[in-house]
Amino acid sequence: DGSASMHVKDVSANRWSRSMTFLRLLGDSLSWNDDRMALTVFAHIATPQIRLTSDPNTVFFFLDHLQGRPPFRLEDDTTWDTNLEQGLAWGLRLIEKDRELHGPSVNGKLFVMLSDGESWSGEVARSIERAVREHVPLFVIGVGTLGGGDLPETQYADGTTDPSPGQSRLDRASLQRIAAAGGGQYFELDRDPDR
Repeated sequence: DGSASMHVKDVSANRWSRSMTFLRLLGDSLSWNDDRMALTVFAHIATPQIRLTSDPNTVFFFLDHLQGRPPFRLEDDTTWDTNLEQGLAWGLRLIEKDRELHGPSVNGKLFVMLSDGESWSGEVARSIERAVREHVPLFVIGVGTLGGGDLPETQYADGTTDPSPGQSRLDRASLQRIAAAGGGQYFELDRDPDR
């Protein structure tokens, strides 16, 4: 049983697409016999996309739906931060809700979080402690570069475009600390092999 949370605000179109490709590969790597996966996306707020499911078609449907763009209207507020606490809390809530509905699972649990880790808000330590207490190791996938990159331009329905509101940089050290505190490991897209 696994829950995946992904930070969406700071991901350029290329990195967003790369993140979706990684999640699809993760789904393709599962046997789906007894494996289950849930998905939450987050920026300043978090929204669960799917509960734990053993149906790969459900997961792939949502990944295909998210391929084009994040579910948040980021053009309305480009200042959204990385609320890691909310991303972790909702991912863990999906696992907890499944236990309430279906009883304890015999499967091992795993949490995968994709983020640049920059500009935190919330009380991340509280969510990490909860994951450790519930024996859900936290694996972190860093998205982005240390040098940074422009945030996407804001495009409006009338065809006008505002310039990029700034840059996003990978906070590798913070994400490594989160993975270590959560009993998991840290990886980076485009640095470590996906498998």
